[in-house]
This record gives sequence, structure tokens and C-alpha cells, in this order.
Amino acid sequence: MNCSTLLSLVLMLVQLWPCSPSMQNHSAQNTDQSFTAVQRVKHGWVWEPLFATEEQTSVVPVYVGQLKSDLDKQDGNLKYILTGEGAGSIFIIENNGKIYVTQKLDREKKPFYTLRAQAINRSTQLPVEPELEFVIKVRDVNDHEPQFLDGPYVATVPEMSPEGTSVTQVTATDGDDPSYGNSARLLYSLIQGQPYFSVEPKTGVIRMASQMDRETKDQYLVIIQAKDMVGQAGAFSATATVTINLSDINDNPPKFQQRLYYMSVSEEAPVGTTVGKVFAEDSDIGDNAAMNYFIEGDSSDVFDIITNNETQEGIILLKKRVDYESKRRYSIRAKVVNRYIDDRFLKEGPYEDTTIVKINVEDADEPPVFTFENYVMEIAEAAVSGSSVGVVTARDPDNDDCPVRYSIVRGMHLKRLFSINEHNGTIITTKPLDREIASWHNITVTATETRNPEKISEANVYIQVLNVNDHAPEFPKYYETFVCENAVSGQLIQSISAVDQDDSAEGHHFYFSLAQEATNNSRFTVKDNQDNTAGIFTAKSGFRRQEQFSFYLPILILDNGTPPLTSTNTLTITVCDCDTEVNTFYCRYGAFMYAMGLSTEALVAVLACILTVLVFFLAVVAIRQQRKKSPFSEKMEEFRENIVRYDDEGGGEEDTEAFDISALRTHTVMRTHKPRKKVTTEIHSLYRQSLQVGPDSAIFRQFISEKLEEANTDPSAPPYDSLQTYAFEGTGSLAGSLSSLGSNMSDMDQSYDYLADWGPQFKKLAGMYTSHRSVGD
Repeated sequence: MNCSTLLSLVLMLVQLWPCSPSMQNHSAQNTDQSFTAVQRVKHGWVWEPLFATEEQTSVVPVYVGQLKSDLDKQDGNLKYILTGEGAGSIFIIENNGKIYVTQKLDREKKPFYTLRAQAINRSTQLPVEPELEFVIKVRDVNDHEPQFLDGPYVATVPEMSPEGTSVTQVTATDGDDPSYGNSARLLYSLIQGQPYFSVEPKTGVIRMASQMDRETKDQYLVIIQAKDMVGQAGAFSATATVTINLSDINDNPPKFQQRLYYMSVSEEAPVGTTVGKVFAEDSDIGDNAAMNYFIEGDSSDVFDIITNNETQEGIILLKKRVDYESKRRYSIRAKVVNRYIDDRFLKEGPYEDTTIVKINVEDADEPPVFTFENYVMEIAEAAVSGSSVGVVTARDPDNDDCPVRYSIVRGMHLKRLFSINEHNGTIITTKPLDREIASWHNITVTATETRNPEKISEANVYIQVLNVNDHAPEFPKYYETFVCENAVSGQLIQSISAVDQDDSAEGHHFYFSLAQEATNNSRFTVKDNQDNTAGIFTAKSGFRRQEQFSFYLPILILDNGTPPLTSTNTLTITVCDCDTEVNTFYCRYGAFMYAMGLSTEALVAVLACILTVLVFFLAVVAIRQQRKKSPFSEKMEEFRENIVRYDDEGGGEEDTEAFDISALRTHTVMRTHKPRKKVTTEIHSLYRQSLQVGPDSAIFRQFISEKLEEANTDPSAPPYDSLQTYAFEGTGSLAGSLSSLGSNMSDMDQSYDYLADWGPQFKKLAGMYTSHRSVGD
């Protein structure tokens, strides 16, 4: 360690605290004091200030201080012993009580040491003073550099912030003792970042030194230095970088790139067509650059402008169809305004801009244009064929002299009702119209350029058929009217009304009366109720069915049309034989019989004859059905329902060699007819043979073929496919055949004793057959 370092280390001292009972109070009061004179207590320890600095060399012991007993006569009779932390290794004491440090001390590792001292009489080896406990405190030297633990730093501050605005704060730390000296006292300074920023020397707060525009420069790199020892010579230092970003504020208005735009649009363009785009620049970013476009003036009814929020463009759209022949040029004023405005900068000017957009309308070959999009016409019904309905007109907007040809788009319901003059657009009828069939007709008329047939336009024509009073009123239905023989004069027997197919602007009103020819000698009268109904009353009392069964009453009905129309409707009145009230069913029956010219007795006779014929017919049908039944049918039913015949015992699950059933379905096996043999005998014979042959034996093929032939040629035989014939014992059955087909043979050939050997499963079966044989014997 060189001399300059030793000189700096002298400033850091170690203070000694006496801990003996007699000195504790005095020591506590002088812990942090420096002593310049020796202090003495009678019959106690005497010490002087002890000094030691950290980073002391371990080669040459360094004097720390001295302590001794006041009984020490300096004759060498006393010796001093040092114990505790570091005693004998870090700290040593000589006979005269001087203490030395022999190793490097590091305050950051151990800031103090606790030691004990004793004064011993060499002759008696007894202590002459109580044991003294004291603490050696290590004082700091500047051996640590400042550090920025949180760097590098990033901060953001709004652009155009006023001078003095706080940006951020940087903080450095120093490992030295902040309570002693200036080793840990830091001083901050700005190495890079002037003249835009400044830093407070003691706090490290970075502030704005001037207003800055983000659009000029949006990021700055600032370097801050932290120096200990309050910046004195020989101090340690450290630096940190601070990246400062300027955030955007809305301090710039939008500006159009061009002061004048030229665009064009075809007169054929539909509404909503994009005419063109305008663009205004804004140096700001994000929401501060958001803008809205508008159209000023009278052109806003023809054109519209919308804002594309992604590109911030203004898109001009066609709001209304343009016509080259009407107006060929438009001049509109487009305006752009910031969507979000910062009130702090309003004094610097409006945050908007305008530009002029000139739009030329391009000529196009347009289809003819009708005077009206929809026409409404009227014509009276029953107008003669060829009557004029109305006229439609269309012109070519490009050239008024270009001829136009008219036509009707015909439909099935309009076929041959109307026609149009292709030159002048006159619509005429081709046949009389009936309003009661259709009161409105909707047709579509087209206008086509003669020079360019592809240019076609359409117009709708609605034709109303006006009403003409051409239908006379009439009964709405057929009235069944009855009158009793005992009816009295003035009795209401029927209420009637009327309908008219024509329309009436004032509403229908009908008038009822008797026809002229029935006025004088009629037995009935008509009373008009003045509400489009009337009542039929008897004019006389007493009616006799035998004299006149029915009456036919002509009724005259008049409407209120122009001109008024009348009609005569006949009401049929039937006379009924009733006591107190009319029996409608009986009257209908009597009217029917009267119309047929039959009496009741004659009708009963006719019905009896019809019933007799019907019974005879059913009997004949039943007899014929009985004769058609086959004598074999009953046997067949019994055969089908009661007989289940098995001619062969199946081979069980292991039998996979059964014969192919397809042989039963072949149509090629046809042989000469042979008389039917006794099936039972053949089956017994084949059963015996089947025990020695396989399923492919010729015996089975011959048997199946013969039975199939007999079944096909015998009409009285049951369907052969309903029989299931088995003639082969499968080889997989361990028990052998269980068939009872051989039971008709002699008992000598049949023995069932072996059933008892099959196990408990066949115990009951063995008992049945054994007992049966015993009974037979």
C-alpha cells in the first residue's frame, strides 16, 4: 500500500469502548468522540484513543492504541493478555499495553470486533484489574465505486413539455459507510444530453431543459454520471444511459397533399361508385393523426365523402346519378379536420384544411329514359277491342332525334289483352275487359334504341278497369221455401237478399218487388225491408197439397247503378202437410216424390224389390266361393300347421358339409312323370343308407330330384319348398342319430339302452324310451 493510500486511510479510525462495570457509563457517553488526552480512573484501566483503518497491510503491524492499568509502575511486573474476536491473529497487545493490527480490515465484511483485556501480575499470576471488555469499531475508507443498479433507463415524456418538466429519476448506490465521511456521498452530473435535459446533482432527477418537437426528433440518449466523495479529487464514479422518448401530442394540423384534384365519373356509374380519393398528411401519429373528411357547399347532395380509418384517406362516392346532358362538370370543396383536438394548441391555428376537387362527367350511351318510372291508366270495362288505354313516352338522353321502339313484356295472364304501338307508345286493348274477372292489370313496357338494341329501359304501367253496371242483381243462393197447408195470411215464410258483381261507389242498394205478371193473382206478397233484404209473406190463408204442391213466385230485383239494372228471380215455394210447424225433411221428401210422380206405396214396393235382388246376389256369390274351395285345402292347412317333418338329423355345430339348398331351386331337373311312391318307406330306406354314405352320394341327388319333379307336376301337392327334408346324419354328432323315423321298424332293430350311458342330460329321455319299450314288450 503506497503512502497516498495510507494517508487517506488515516481518516477512518477505530474507537475503543470500555465495558468494565466501573467504566461503562463513561464509555457510553464518549462512543463517537475523539480523545486527545489520556483519561485515568483510580484503581482502574487507563486508555488513550485507538485508531485503525480498513485495508491495513498485513506485513507491518499498524499501531491502533494503548491501554494499561493505573497500577502499572512500568517495571515490567505486569503483563497484558488480549482475548476475544481476532485476538492474537488480527490484534496483538504488547507488554506495555499497545495494541497493533496485523491484517487487512474490511468494514463491509465486519464493521466491529469485541475484545477482552486482562492485566496479570507476573509474580503471582493474578489479575490486578477486573477483566475489561471493549469494542473496536472499524471506520470506513472510500474503497467502493458507485453503481446504477436499475440501469439502463428508459423514460417517456410528451413532446413540447415546458422547461423543468420531470422526466425520470436515476439512483446510484455506494457500498461505503454513509454515516462517516464523504465516501458514500454522491454527486450527479450530465455528461451527454445538453442542452435539452438537466439533472439535479443531489437527487438524480432528470428534467426538461427546453421544449422539443417529436416531429423533429423523437428519441434522445442521455448519459448521467454519479461521483462519490462529493466530486472531490480521487473520487470514484459510474455512468448510466437513459433513453428518453418523446410521445406524440396533437400539435400539427392535417394538410392536403394537393391544393387541386381532378377526377372523372361516367354518367352510367351507379350510386355508391368510388369517384376518387384525397389524402391529407398529419405529422402526428396514432389518434392524434385521425381525421374526418367533409364536403362543403351544394355538391354534398350529388357526392359524398367517407374516411378510411386505416389509410386516413378521403373516399369520394357518387351519392346521386349524374347526367352528362344535364351537367358535365362539378367543383366541390373537400375539408379535413382532426378528429381529436388538443385545446392547448388551438391558439396556433385551426386544425383543418381544405382543397378543391373538380369532377368531370363522362358521356356514355345511355338507354332511353321514360317520362315516368310508373304509369297509372284507366279504362272502362267492356270497352271495345282497340280502345286506347294511354300513352307512354321515352327519349334517348344522348340524342333526342334517335328513334325509340316500344314493346310490352307479355305474360300468360296478359296474353292478347293489350298491345302497344311500337312507334308512339300508345297502349290499346285487344279484347273487352271484365272488371269482375280482374280489376287491375300490371304490364311492363320496354323502350329500345333502334340504333343500339342493347340499350333497353323499362317502365311499369298499372291499368285499372273501371266498373260499368253490366251485371243485374240476383239471389245469392238457391232458397228452399216451404209453406204449411194451415198457414194463415200475413205469415213470414222466407227472408231473401241479393248480390251484385258490380262495384258501387255509394254502396249497393237493392229494391225488391213482385213481377208484374204475379201481382194480381199471387197468394204471396213481398215486403222490401230497405236494407237490401226482403220478406216473403202469405197473402191468403189455407193451402192444399192435393190441389197445388208448389208455387213459383217471380221476384223483381232492382239495383242503384247507372243505368239501373233489374232481374227477375223465381222463388219456388213448396206446400207441406204439417200441423204446427214445418218439417223440412218431410217437405223435401214429399217434393222429391211429387217430382218423380210416385206415391209412398209405390216407393216401398220398389225398395222391397231392390232388397230381394241384393239378397239373392249375395247368396249366389257365397255358393260359388264354397265350390271353388279345394278338397285338399283342409288337409293342407292341417299339414302346414300341425306337421313338422324332419327326415335327417343335423350334424350339430361341427357339421359344415350339409348339401347345397340351391339344388332344390333348379329349373333344369325335369324328368318323366312317375307315380308317387310311399314317401315314408323311401325315407326309412334312405335313412339306413345315409349312415354309410356322404352328402355327395348319388342316392340323395336321385331322391331330391324325384321329389322335386313330383311336386312340380302334381297340382294337388303342397309347395315343395315348404318341406324341409334331411336325409343325412352329420358326422359331428357324438350321440349319433336321434331320429324317430325308424320307429316303424321292428322293435328288435331298435334298442335304447345306450341312452342311459349318455349322462345325466339324457336321463329323462332314456327313461321315456326304456319305459316305452317295456310297455311294448
